[in-house]
Amino acid sequence: MSVKGTLIPIGGNEDKGNGENERYTLEYIQNGILSRVVRESGGIEAIIIVIPTASSIPVEVSENYLEAFSKLDCKNVFVMDIRSREDAEKPEFVELMQKANCVMFTGGDQSKNVKYIGGTVLDKIIKDKYENEAFVIAGTSAGAMCMSEEMITGGGVQEAFTKGAVNMGRGMSYIPNFIIDSHFIKRGRFGRLAEAMAKFPMKVGIGLAEDTGLIIKNGNNCEVIGSGMVILFDPRRLIHNNRDVVPEGAPMSITNLKVHILANGDKLDIKEKQVFISPIHLEMTDVETL
Repeated sequence: MSVKGTLIPIGGNEDKGNGENERYTLEYIQNGILSRVVRESGGIEAIIIVIPTASSIPVEVSENYLEAFSKLDCKNVFVMDIRSREDAEKPEFVELMQKANCVMFTGGDQSKNVKYIGGTVLDKIIKDKYENEAFVIAGTSAGAMCMSEEMITGGGVQEAFTKGAVNMGRGMSYIPNFIIDSHFIKRGRFGRLAEAMAKFPMKVGIGLAEDTGLIIKNGNNCEVIGSGMVILFDPRRLIHNNRDVVPEGAPMSITNLKVHILANGDKLDIKEKQVFISPIHLEMTDVETL
């Protein structure tokens, strides 16, 4: 499906790595990711909506974002504190979203976004604007993970690549061909995204490191932003995948899972299965081989 809007999933940036210090984190402004969100939305006059539904501390998180956008000289930033499906149907929220240039989902529990917003009038407006306008949907951590059609809802890393280690559910379905995981490097989530690939081998897995994101245009063309890495899993040409035949809790095996490690400025075309390395990185490689 061709869309006119832009998705910006971001990998999260919680200092302690356990989600408990969310109230102390002012995400992405230091390394420019939040600034890029503003530029993609049309600049400092853009109407930006912050939705802290996923967060367990929505007031504190909202205040952090208001402060961050203020430092970037943004003039029209609003918070929609949605804690029920009834909230997502409020006329004042509906009217404001119809005027918005960008919506940003905060971190927390991605299932809350689906529970309280998915399928509501507000959700339908967001999808319509994303499909038909130069509208930006940004999200950090849980706000990034909920963007996909098939969404990771949980799963520990101790079980690694064993059947049942990852929990899946339906996401907000803003993008159908990705499965997104966040805090990917710091929290060691290689195994659970790999199992998601075994379960949904026609999707592409995106593992976002902290302080790292993607600019996704037309639902397909991607550019890496931020200071970390994006781990790309492409399972579409698997030779062997035994997930369907092993019992729950058993180790699995797959072969020919392609993995790409990308950094700032690198680009990828999902449909054409092409990766484009930034000229900056090529120049650095040339220097290293001399």
